[in-house]
Amino acid sequence: MDSKTQVTIRTKKLGVLIRDARIAARRKPAECAQAMGVTNGVFRAYESGRRAPSLPELEALVYFLDAPINHFWGKEIRSDDAPPYERFDLPRLLAVRQRKIGALLRQARNNAAMSARALTQETGISGARIKAYELGERAIPLPELEMLLHALNAQIKTFFDRSGPIGQWLTNEEAVENFLELPEELRQFVSLPVNRPYLELAMKLSAMSRDKLRSVAEDILDITL
Repeated sequence: MDSKTQVTIRTKKLGVLIRDARIAARRKPAECAQAMGVTNGVFRAYESGRRAPSLPELEALVYFLDAPINHFWGKEIRSDDAPPYERFDLPRLLAVRQRKIGALLRQARNNAAMSARALTQETGISGARIKAYELGERAIPLPELEMLLHALNAQIKTFFDRSGPIGQWLTNEEAVENFLELPEELRQFVSLPVNRPYLELAMKLSAMSRDKLRSVAEDILDITL
């Protein structure tokens, strides 16, 4: 399958997933368009699979819909509840994220020791577009970003926002998901305030080096023998 066909198929799938997430959150297209910082027409093109959003736009959408970003790499929607929405300086946030993603893309290409010309040959994306992407001058449609990262053997998760308001929300969402994946007895243990000292001790032990842990274990043995 050629690269153009791959991008077209991925764009169509993204449209279906975007529509599913919006309907599950009981939001109107115009509301989602505003949250993403795009026109109603552009959002309709995203939903219909005629165009693909950039990663910062997708991050803004999941923040607005209170949906897990992993939804766009899966099939399930977690919540049907109407989400809260916090206003932020969206144009500035998207511009910063666009430049950050460009810098990360350039770093990934350098780490892979691949020239822009070689990356063009691998993906079919022109050198001028790649340069504009790396400089943050142009938003990268998500299917193209995925294709570029695949060619560079890099992971999309390393490009997710972790420092801004959306990034902090995503981190909290992941923490909740990780907690819910724990066995029930562990969740109950962690939830009890009386067990907090044990959790704090576990955190301290996890930060110790192997030699330090061995020394502590030997001291405990000396005491108990």
